[in-house]
Amino acid sequence: MIKTIELVLPPEIASDDLKLETVVRDHLRIKRSSGITIEKLRRSVDARSRNPLINLSLRIFIDESPEPESPYTSSLADVSSSPEVIIVGSGPAGYFAALELIERGFRPVIFDRGKDVRTRRKDLRSIQQFGIVNPDSNYCFGEGGAGTYSDGKLYTRSQKRGDVRKALKILVEHGASSDILIDAHPHIGSNKLPGVVQNIRKTITDLGGEINFNSAVTGLIIKDNNIAGVIVNNSAERLASSVILSTGHSARDIFYLLGELKIRIEPKPFALGMRIEHPQELIDEIRYRQKPRSRHLPPASYNLTTQVYGRGVYSFCMCPGGLIVPAATSPGEIVVNGMSMSRRSSEFANAGIVVSITEEDLRPYSQHGNLRGLEFQRDLESRFFKSGDGSQNAPAQRITDFLEHRISETLPKTSYIPGVHSYMLAELLPAQIGRSLKIALKNFEKKMKGFITDEACFVGLESRTSSPVRIPREMDSLEHVEVAGLYPCGEGAGYAGGIISAALDGQNVARALAEKRHH
Repeated sequence: MIKTIELVLPPEIASDDLKLETVVRDHLRIKRSSGITIEKLRRSVDARSRNPLINLSLRIFIDESPEPESPYTSSLADVSSSPEVIIVGSGPAGYFAALELIERGFRPVIFDRGKDVRTRRKDLRSIQQFGIVNPDSNYCFGEGGAGTYSDGKLYTRSQKRGDVRKALKILVEHGASSDILIDAHPHIGSNKLPGVVQNIRKTITDLGGEINFNSAVTGLIIKDNNIAGVIVNNSAERLASSVILSTGHSARDIFYLLGELKIRIEPKPFALGMRIEHPQELIDEIRYRQKPRSRHLPPASYNLTTQVYGRGVYSFCMCPGGLIVPAATSPGEIVVNGMSMSRRSSEFANAGIVVSITEEDLRPYSQHGNLRGLEFQRDLESRFFKSGDGSQNAPAQRITDFLEHRISETLPKTSYIPGVHSYMLAELLPAQIGRSLKIALKNFEKKMKGFITDEACFVGLESRTSSPVRIPREMDSLEHVEVAGLYPCGEGAGYAGGIISAALDGQNVARALAEKRHH
């Protein structure tokens, strides 16, 4: 017999398998002589009441066992001699597109400007400790993409994009914790995700795929409005009748290349702002009303949104128990992002607090046409860099001082390894962005009393929330609207916003491509 039940339990019971079994037996009146297997389907924290609770969705097998699922990789065959498809970028969109192509009988050939996930670590150390930015290998560029070393959050649950469970199962089969299959806010962690990415690479190459690192695609070969291949590192040509362009939201050279080739691109809405950092203990106290937090509860998170002057202002990429990291992709710019390790054990909590950018904001950059949002980003990133000493040391300000428009004489301890310097952030931000942030902070204080505190500070600039450019594609075939065989994909193309949505877009594009090629 199989039953599905919903339970709301104290954390100390929900986290103890023996206690949970006792509760399930009592709930369903199952005899002690009957064997049961408990399969967790869904788990979330409900922090609305005075004492936080855990919501559990469970499938109970009484006197029988669950049917084992076949591994995804067991259905894949070698594609060494199959028709080739070029993929530009080895982030989640590129790697999941590659797996889907293998499943459908095509040989993926991947080019990535950056390094493999392990070698890439040296360049992350260089930017953290010495402020040296490698334009081809950093927190945004390299195997696994931007999410690999900046958190590994898997928040997308929208079934409209595709089969979320399939994507999560692939990650689990390649080394992620099975908890991501059940948690409402699944998370792998920046210490675990590199190994998962490495294992996915091995699957692709073991099945006949090809992966080339330190291989920047610097040109596209187009004949009669049909893609014919790519140019790598300004010299080598690789021919193919299908190219998936999955380069991520920070590959600005690709946007410039498309502009030079007069391949249609268009501006896309985006947001930017600052990264806010609090002590994690304070966020726990606000959200859980506990001090200290129960060991049976995860570090508390939040999700805040408000409207200011008709603009959306919201928290982005919230990292409980996390760190702020330097995410610049070129020398001469300051960009920050957040990340957490799998245990989320840092004493800090951070999140982007970002403001929707309007056409009015971009008017001074109108001479740049469809790249005006990109130039707006670049200008602000340069401005933040020039506020400092030429390193990745970032401007910061206590939240209370930001609201009172005064310089912070001291700054709280921060997780940002390159360091921070005190600055009047309102002098760096466009006036309308600064005003929106001030009002939003006061609105957030009403939702989370204690959010505004001397212990919290802004560190900036948080500017790479999403691509400011979309590469338009046909609704059905997912090809570019003008160039047949060119498939814009993932965050850089403007069709995803995170690891899982990028992975699902990669799968969708690969399916559409395969369907066309098979016909």
